[in-house]
Amino acid sequence: MRTTTIHKLTKPEDFKQNLLSWSQQFDDVVWLDSNNYQQQYSSYDAVLAVDAFTGIQTDYHNAFEQFKEYQSLTNDWVFGYLSYDLKNDVEYLKSSNYDDLAFPDLYFFQPKKIFLIKGDTLEMQYLKMVDDEVETDLNAIRHYQEEEQVNLYKETSPVKIQLRIHKDEYFNKIETMLSHINRGDIYEANFCQEFYAKDTTINPLETYNKLNKISKPPFATFLKLNDKYLLSASPERYIKKEGTKIISQPIKGTAKREDDFILDSILKNNLVSDEKERSENVMIVDLVRNDLSQTATKGSVKVEELCKIYTFNQVHQMISTVTSQVDKSTHPIDIIKSTFPMGSMTGAPKISAMKIIETLEETKRGLYSGAVGYISPSGDFDFNVVIRSILYNASNKYVSYSVGGAITAKSDPLNEYEECLIKAKAMRTVLES
Repeated sequence: MRTTTIHKLTKPEDFKQNLLSWSQQFDDVVWLDSNNYQQQYSSYDAVLAVDAFTGIQTDYHNAFEQFKEYQSLTNDWVFGYLSYDLKNDVEYLKSSNYDDLAFPDLYFFQPKKIFLIKGDTLEMQYLKMVDDEVETDLNAIRHYQEEEQVNLYKETSPVKIQLRIHKDEYFNKIETMLSHINRGDIYEANFCQEFYAKDTTINPLETYNKLNKISKPPFATFLKLNDKYLLSASPERYIKKEGTKIISQPIKGTAKREDDFILDSILKNNLVSDEKERSENVMIVDLVRNDLSQTATKGSVKVEELCKIYTFNQVHQMISTVTSQVDKSTHPIDIIKSTFPMGSMTGAPKISAMKIIETLEETKRGLYSGAVGYISPSGDFDFNVVIRSILYNASNKYVSYSVGGAITAKSDPLNEYEECLIKAKAMRTVLES
């Protein structure tokens, strides 16, 4: 079905930038970049999928079953996203909050052209119908001219960020969340707030490049679906499948960075010993263990890392790694459905937390706190968590980014608010610069 060719790259970073710029001619684009972050479970340094041959777009109604049928029939690489609101397909829930982004709830496509980069090696996988374009495309990418790149950076309008939830209202909502916790309705919930700009035009590629340069995360994403864009600097893996092994790496626990090495080390060490942050992480680890156990072979769920500190350009993060084994006959979509939405963006117990989140948040999450990734022909997959991300609907001229944090019995509303501002800093800096 596909023609595979292997090529050596003399300047991989230059090629990557040319490749992403070249991809802008297509209506369907998924770009995944690890920024050379050394991860134990990394398969590729960067991946690009473009030009849909087949695809599926749908709302949440029976979405996972439709996706399962599509993926099984396609029996090829598929790339795309799962929005948070697919929760309504998994459980008897609803999403009735404001939405000006208007992304489909689920979107995947079978690309005609795939580029897989590892070190200085490029693997190109083209469907047979376009495999005569390999050399032409490769030559065009390698010699992508500066003038062509300049033309991609069209004029943008000033971005005036507005708050969907103002500070006093945020405090009131956190107090309501804490009352639910104190009553025993939930132990923890991830509460999110939106920052947005209307009547705004941005250049998606330029904005993504600026965001990625600031953050250099291991799960960076540029996604284009016609007039809709995701520009993501995500540090978090949602779930990965390698053969019969499943890996989930939830993040809970955040500390800001400092330029001064000593101050930065103090902040990092404080995060290690912070009881509240650790309790947040442990609660979500228990939730992930429970989710994975639904498809795991007996006794195979393990916590490989608990509350390990990882350092990124903008923040220190507390990350745990939970793994399991599944039977070879288990369908990949069943594994995803049984763990979705991810615990780090919901809470515990998960269903109760999602119900309370819906009543307190002001906007539909949509793609934010969903997942972007791919499924390979063998059924392996890798998906990130859509956080630290800018969403843009070019037709509606609407720009949005959301941030959130885990609320537990030990949460202080002011500290939670300040943590949100830390997480929002990179997106705001990029949009207002």
